[in-house]
Amino acid sequence: MTAIGNHDEGHGVPVNAIAAALILADKSDVRRTRVRNQEKSTFDIHDRVNYSVEKSVLKINEAHTLIKLKLTVDTHYSSVMDYFEIFLERMTLCRKAAKKLGLKFQLMINENSLM
Repeated sequence: MTAIGNHDEGHGVPVNAIAAALILADKSDVRRTRVRNQEKSTFDIHDRVNYSVEKSVLKINEAHTLIKLKLTVDTHYSSVMDYFEIFLERMTLCRKAAKKLGLKFQLMINENSLM
């Protein structure tokens, strides 16, 4: 219950390892298949950003020191700035969650390290 109650990006905090894992899983979930609306001309910013993500991978390195969210974004549908407009608080919370687990958080978009 604590994990669920503490994963909102506006007020949530990684209070324990389970909450931290839930935050990382939930807040890093961006992908094309999340878009239910198939009419591209009516996409809002959330639809555009999710639709633009062609590939999303969240991995912990072998040394268990780094968790990396690696995205491949088709900037024809959404800019990287659009991504940050709606995901900045989420990525900040992911960084805090990674720290709670003793990890560093890294965000890569189109092979560029952003965090």
